[in-house]
Amino acid sequence: MIVVGAGSGGYAAARTARDLGANVALVDQGPLGGLCILRGCMPSKTLIATGDLLHEIGKAGELAVRVERPALDFGALAARKRTLVRGWADYRIAGIETFPLFHGAARFESPTTLRVGDEVLYAPRFVIATGSSVAPAAVHGLAEAGFIDSDAALDLEAPPKSLIVLGGGYVGSELGQFFHRAGVPVTFIVRSQHLLSGEDHDVGLGLTEYLREEGIRIETCAQVQSVAVRDDGLKAVRYKQDGDEREVAAHEIFYALGRVPNACGLELDKAGVEHHEITGIPVDATLRTSNPDVYAVGDVTGQFPLVHVAIQQGEIAGRNAATGAHERADYRISKTHTVFTDPQVAIVGETERELQANGIEYLKAAYPFEEHGKAVALGRTQGFVKMMASPKDGRILGAAILGPDASDLIEPLIVAMAYGATVQDYARIPHLHPTLVEILTYPAEEIAERLRDVPPLAVAK
Repeated sequence: MIVVGAGSGGYAAARTARDLGANVALVDQGPLGGLCILRGCMPSKTLIATGDLLHEIGKAGELAVRVERPALDFGALAARKRTLVRGWADYRIAGIETFPLFHGAARFESPTTLRVGDEVLYAPRFVIATGSSVAPAAVHGLAEAGFIDSDAALDLEAPPKSLIVLGGGYVGSELGQFFHRAGVPVTFIVRSQHLLSGEDHDVGLGLTEYLREEGIRIETCAQVQSVAVRDDGLKAVRYKQDGDEREVAAHEIFYALGRVPNACGLELDKAGVEHHEITGIPVDATLRTSNPDVYAVGDVTGQFPLVHVAIQQGEIAGRNAATGAHERADYRISKTHTVFTDPQVAIVGETERELQANGIEYLKAAYPFEEHGKAVALGRTQGFVKMMASPKDGRILGAAILGPDASDLIEPLIVAMAYGATVQDYARIPHLHPTLVEILTYPAEEIAERLRDVPPLAVAK
């Protein structure tokens, strides 16, 4: 089989299929390493770690520590990021190069043949894992004025003097807050009522208010009309808000309005694979495309743009392609995700919005960090946890955390839900005291108390 794309999903598919005895080749037009390592998760978290440290040092007085105001060496930070990314990429490349590897842009010539440069490759089965790219700029005048996208934002050698962020998704929210903490005046312009429009209202609104308290300007319910360069050289964004025409200007604009699947250019029609330039390649639960011998995984499917999902899909597609099996992907747990703002956001299972949209009854309980002893001791009291469970038997349906270290705190709930745990089960699990993670027991206990007359389910015998 041939895997097109050697990022997280493609590499997982290739490795899994080879372990099952398949003869596997990889095709990638480079640079090798994948989006997460080169232009996504890892470089962004490197920058964010420095921004978070700057912020914590600035709050040291709250914990009775006197320090001078810290200064950021942005050039040194950029150099550290490059060094770390190179190390991560080299590690991945070492694994990739254990496969036959063909460098170059790929295009299908038939359902079983693929051209890569001057070479024509044959295989009975394919896995497409070509990832995604920054969405094209769709704002009048933006291209002419100039802007940076997430790729460019991660490669800056010096911070902009001021910044407008167009978009309030996870990429814009994370990097916008980083630049603010790096000393850059930042203004968000977002279409929705709050940042992270895809999350529950209490989560997105809570994060929005916390970032405003930090000093970040966030213009919500704003419809961008146009961009132009003013006589003073600043880039001005015109937008409508509350029926009025408004304008904000900055030295740079960060366009953070999403990504699109890399489905074009492969000549998928010749392989009998349906695709769309915006939504990508549709697949069934077994990761098969409209051609059952061609699979697709990761961002190119337009489903969940998450590395752990791409890896899961790659492993399933690899097994199915290598053995002819029909293993199905189950996203009920794996769609869990996190946003590395401060406070962080982490979600597992169903959101309240999804439960309501699907007419699913649920019980909910929430608990704020400002009433949690360990959080108070740490001076990290922003946010809350909430849990939703079935009113019939207490089975946990979903949970959300807006708060400190949410990306780590969510893990025990991921495990609990993976094994079908109820709130009664979770409330009985010992949690060390005092720890941040014990906050999860409080909503579980509250719902369990409401269900005290309902017998608990046995999760494990």
